[in-house]
Amino acid sequence: MPTVGVKRDLLFEALGRTYSDEEFDELCFEYGLELDEVTSEKTMMEKEQGSDKAEGLSDIVIYKIDVPANRYDLLCLEGLARGLLVFLQKLEAPRYKAIPPKSGGRLQQMFIKPDTARVRPFAVAAILRNITFTKESYDSFIDLQDKLHQNLGRKRSLVSMGTHDLDTIQGPFTFDALPPDQIKFVPLNQTKAYTAVEQMELFSGDSHLRHYLPIIRDKPVYPVILDSNGVVLSMPPIINGNHSKITLNTKNVFIEITGTDLTKIKISLDILVTMFSQYCKEPFVMEQVEVIKPDGSKDIYPALKYRKEDVPVDLINRRVGVNLSADKIAQLLTKMCLTSKVTEGGKKLSVEIPPTRADVIHSCDIIEDVAIAHGYNNITKTIPNTNTIANQFGINKLTDLLRLDICAAGFTEVLTFALCSREDVSDKLQLDLAKTKAVHISNPKTAEFQVARTALLPGVLKTIACNRKMPLPIKAFEISDVVLQNPDKDVGAQNYRHFCAVHYNKSPGFEVIHGLLDRTMQLLQVPFSKEDGYHLKAADSPTFFSGRCAEVIVRGKSIGHLGVLHPNVVTKFELTNPCAALEISIEPFL
Repeated sequence: MPTVGVKRDLLFEALGRTYSDEEFDELCFEYGLELDEVTSEKTMMEKEQGSDKAEGLSDIVIYKIDVPANRYDLLCLEGLARGLLVFLQKLEAPRYKAIPPKSGGRLQQMFIKPDTARVRPFAVAAILRNITFTKESYDSFIDLQDKLHQNLGRKRSLVSMGTHDLDTIQGPFTFDALPPDQIKFVPLNQTKAYTAVEQMELFSGDSHLRHYLPIIRDKPVYPVILDSNGVVLSMPPIINGNHSKITLNTKNVFIEITGTDLTKIKISLDILVTMFSQYCKEPFVMEQVEVIKPDGSKDIYPALKYRKEDVPVDLINRRVGVNLSADKIAQLLTKMCLTSKVTEGGKKLSVEIPPTRADVIHSCDIIEDVAIAHGYNNITKTIPNTNTIANQFGINKLTDLLRLDICAAGFTEVLTFALCSREDVSDKLQLDLAKTKAVHISNPKTAEFQVARTALLPGVLKTIACNRKMPLPIKAFEISDVVLQNPDKDVGAQNYRHFCAVHYNKSPGFEVIHGLLDRTMQLLQVPFSKEDGYHLKAADSPTFFSGRCAEVIVRGKSIGHLGVLHPNVVTKFELTNPCAALEISIEPFL
């Protein structure tokens, strides 16, 4: 859950009253939030870097509030105060409007060039007219952008936004992608112009910006936004230009958001303009911008779409476990910024979803807000009318029984990570990665967790490598799931339960592994037979030593391999003695 830090006094001023810490904690709980910590800038710095670093910092009290990850409208003081005021019924939910220029002139335009498809294809824009910033609202404006970057934008990889003083630039604007050496401008808070190549070098040591450089560094072209005079507004997702930076004196703000996910950048734009349009001369009103796509089609932003959802009253009562009238439920939803009306004689509610509530996708989201507004503590505890008896899945029961007998056979059980590196499941096993049906992680945090494991063998071998100084022989096994691609499944992948055992000694000990296979089949009551049991069939596998590998065939189907591992495989896992290994699927034995 994201944590929002707000100055207590500013929040109380916005709420129109002062609360004790206990009172505000209770208010947060009623609204579905949590007051995580009461602190100050000075206290936070003292905790992190010591009292010497905290000298000169403010003692102003800061409330750190845990906010649900999908409630983007609560990530700033403005949205938090607005939501609480509506919840307390001191304010009606505002009506947000996007309008053309009041002067009657043409909409500002942004043209998206075809080359942007190579790096960052989508862009949206909007204008906040006649806005008045204070130091606090300006800081909140910048902080919300940063939180949206980190949360919704996945550290700017999906969404990055730029805000500019419209009075310093001239439309129409162009969103293009150019070779790095052709982009040159003065970056934000700098005094000298640098090419994009030079900026990559310049910001490589910047503690804040260096994390975003890999997003575009290796691309043949870099995204760039220019005005009609060729002035560079920004090079997303890295940095804005210094020429158009906003200040406390800025009156008209041009907002541009680019990214690789159109839905998320539209949500980001809606949140940003709805939160800070309250500081405009005409609150909650923003100016539209026309975006022209490469194919010539046009879109107007911000969309600020309101939509309606019809939800049966009896469904809400059943799911929450209450018996409330339609009017009462409508009142509760209105407190959550979901303006509701009773329809069909009290049988249904027509719920209006504002553009700030992108988290409301299905009826269940609306029902959850009813539960929050009613109060979870106010829901009467009841014993379910249905009696059920839990039962263990067959695959888990079989696994638990096998574990005990494999341990009794002298093997030690290991438990390894379900994620591993691409190298573990391919190069180290001398296999082609494309043929392994590996499920890849789109944004792995480390090189050790790039794919879901396709076999248990790498994990067992790595465990043995970490314990290779232990007395020999080392006999280890694991019974766990592997994950393989399966296009027939709705998620595109499926888990399979495997059994893997490895014997590590000065001699391979193939007979030990073979004996373990025979004992396992004996426990599973599968006879040694080609017709209705199991048998071994000579096979070739790059993972195993040539001529010392066999397939395990059960009732005519191959369920895995056993044999002596290839010396190259042993070496790649940093082992010095030979290994015999067995890996089979136990799914067929259910």
